[in-house]
Amino acid sequence: MSNYIIRLLLDAVAILAAAYLLPGVEIEGYWAAILVAFSLSILNSIVKPIMVIVTIPVTVFSLGLFLFVINAFMILLADWIVDEFIVDGFWYALLFSLVLTLFKSLLNGLFKDSSKSAKVSDQRGRY
Repeated sequence: MSNYIIRLLLDAVAILAAAYLLPGVEIEGYWAAILVAFSLSILNSIVKPIMVIVTIPVTVFSLGLFLFVINAFMILLADWIVDEFIVDGFWYALLFSLVLTLFKSLLNGLFKDSSKSAKVSDQRGRY
């Protein structure tokens, strides 16, 4: 449960950073970013798998590029759910999805490296 909360907070930071960079995406604050991160996690765990299964032929035909469209659709659904989050159309949702993925991977990489080094030093102390 604590890993989910930490990941949710890191996603909120990534959402704020991506919204800051893109002029077509607006968010009203950190609490709204947490709400967007929570809604995206619910949408990605419930709606996205259904969309992926339904669109398998299109995804295969496009060599997987249609998954970007599905990601943009998830961003637009989050825009519809959270009033404090505004995306100015499909192309900004697609770009926001790409930038968000980049920021999330950078943040996760930073925190995974520090947790690995802490585990290694903790294990060395036990022997």
